[in-house]
Amino acid sequence: MKYVFSITMIFMGLLLMPVLIYAQEKPIEVEESAEVFLEEYSDAFQEKFFEALKQKSIENYDKAINLFLECRQMNTDGHVIDHELAKVYLADKQYTLAEEYGIDALNAEPENLWYLDTLVNIILKQGSSINSIKPNIPYANSQLRENLALIYFKQKNFESALEVLDEIQVSAFSEELRSKLKDSIEKQKSYKAKTSLATTNTVISDPLLDYKTKIEALIQANDLSPLEEMANEALESYPLQPYFYYALAHALNKKGKHMRAAEELESALDYILDDVTLANKFYEELVTAYTALNDTSKANMYLRKIKPGF
Repeated sequence: MKYVFSITMIFMGLLLMPVLIYAQEKPIEVEESAEVFLEEYSDAFQEKFFEALKQKSIENYDKAINLFLECRQMNTDGHVIDHELAKVYLADKQYTLAEEYGIDALNAEPENLWYLDTLVNIILKQGSSINSIKPNIPYANSQLRENLALIYFKQKNFESALEVLDEIQVSAFSEELRSKLKDSIEKQKSYKAKTSLATTNTVISDPLLDYKTKIEALIQANDLSPLEEMANEALESYPLQPYFYYALAHALNKKGKHMRAAEELESALDYILDDVTLANKFYEELVTAYTALNDTSKANMYLRKIKPGF
């Protein structure tokens, strides 16, 4: 059977061609309608590709890498697989190989925002900066540098974003982003000042914030059983807080309990409201769950809901 699927890419990083919209009267946003149809690829390629994604989602990285390498031999659009290899090597903490494939993918498509985003994350994981690989990428490309400034902005690395903007030609995009960066820096300074004053005067306990802080630490540490226990405990006190459903589903997916993860997430979709970043996390976990369950229809449905740029 041939799979036909349409992908709006942030989570699986396939063939997305990002388009930035610059307008002085509108906020900076990313085109959401870029879609890819793989109906021209062979059944064998598509089955191998989906299996590689499945193995990656359950953290069977060696098998995923081997499958992607086989796909690489079957597919002339090598940068697509190079990007997937970069991501799976990154997940497996093989940063040298991740960087190699990430650079290859970006050189093939210098203006691809998601290829650059992956490469920046690889470099950061090594405690380095983009300066270390400038000679190996087409850094002179103006779109690449605009994308880099946007990535730094998303990461709240405002000073680095300003440094990149200083290198590129003045445009509606650069001026708008510069304005947003300056506003964000001022807000950051104001927040730090208020936090410092509040800490000096008094310490106020916020149980909801305490749960979130502890859960975020458990996610970062990949400490799954305590994470599952903490998320369940938090939901007993705050059953309408969607973040705790996400945390629980994240633990369940990592432990291979994909059906329950999907059920928990779908039961809380109505609680998300306007939090696009959290919604993306929900959809990513749902893609992981349904990919592992071999339900490609639902995996693709939630994949299309992911909004780039958040």
